[in-house]
Amino acid sequence: MFRNLNPGAIGIHADIETVLKIAHDVGFEGVDLPLGEAKKLSQEHSTDFVKALYERFEMRVGGCGLPFNWLKDDEYQNGIKELHGWAKLASELGCTRFVTHVPSFSDERPYEENFRWHVERFKPIAEVLGEYGCRLGLEFLGTKKLRIGHKYEFIHTLDGMLELCDAIGTGNVGLLLDSWHWWTSGGTLEQIQKLSNEQVVYVHINDAPSGIPVEEQEDTVRCLPGETGVIDLVGFLRALKAIGYDGPVTPEPFSKAVYEMPAYDAALVTAKALNSVWERI
Repeated sequence: MFRNLNPGAIGIHADIETVLKIAHDVGFEGVDLPLGEAKKLSQEHSTDFVKALYERFEMRVGGCGLPFNWLKDDEYQNGIKELHGWAKLASELGCTRFVTHVPSFSDERPYEENFRWHVERFKPIAEVLGEYGCRLGLEFLGTKKLRIGHKYEFIHTLDGMLELCDAIGTGNVGLLLDSWHWWTSGGTLEQIQKLSNEQVVYVHINDAPSGIPVEEQEDTVRCLPGETGVIDLVGFLRALKAIGYDGPVTPEPFSKAVYEMPAYDAALVTAKALNSVWERI
């Protein structure tokens, strides 16, 4: 596994060359692929030009988000068609990990109906990605407050998401495992230790504010890795290391203080926080 930067997760909005240089200078080992910018650069120059940027700064390619809103019917069919081009480009650039999150509730469909709907929705996506050697990581949302006020609950645990991945049945769908959602869902280290590397596509890492009961935690108020020690991130990473996880580990602190910092400072403080945990595993 490697220390990876998603610039948007810490409020950095800059071109890929700038991001790669910052990531290199502060000690990250990888950077997520901005698909839209990569497509533009590939058209203006070539895919080799984009690959050379990553190589110049000795950065690995992390992952990328699905390039369309799969929840919206009016975007879905066209999104599937265009996904061929996006997956081909990503694969050529060494990015084989696509990710998205799955809402933990529905106001329209009861659980079983919603489960079948998600299988039908994700299977064509996974099939297209599979044609280009790509995988799909699905994130479950464990935060209890996200489900309050909605008619039906949906998947919000590791085991529940594994069931969905298996039901999709394409062999290239696994977890986007977020330490926050693992913790807020009541997840255990033993759950992670039972996984295989193939079942984990991508990892988010963050800590939680102290002095707040887990059921009262706000989803968008988090902390840098190791900032409070509320979440056992050393155990979390050790468990991932033990199963041979070989993908990105990306901080997603949702920190107002970090968002307000200059780009370099935001990356530096985030890298230092991640390293404080990393060195202990």
